[in-house]
Amino acid sequence: MSVKGKIKEAAGYAKEEAYENGASPESQRKAQEGRGLRNEGRLEDGKAPKTGKPGTGN
Repeated sequence: MSVKGKIKEAAGYAKEEAYENGASPESQRKAQEGRGLRNEGRLEDGKAPKTGKPGTGN
């Protein structure tokens, strides 16, 4: 597990959580960027990407 991957995953999670409930297209775009960053970090650490809907625990 790399430190860089953990940082990307944490930063992506924080960005996704901050913007996921916004109704504007800008908020949704930023939430998607956060999901992408989180999944990029997970892949670097050899984990499967999160594919479930945010907030469902899947």
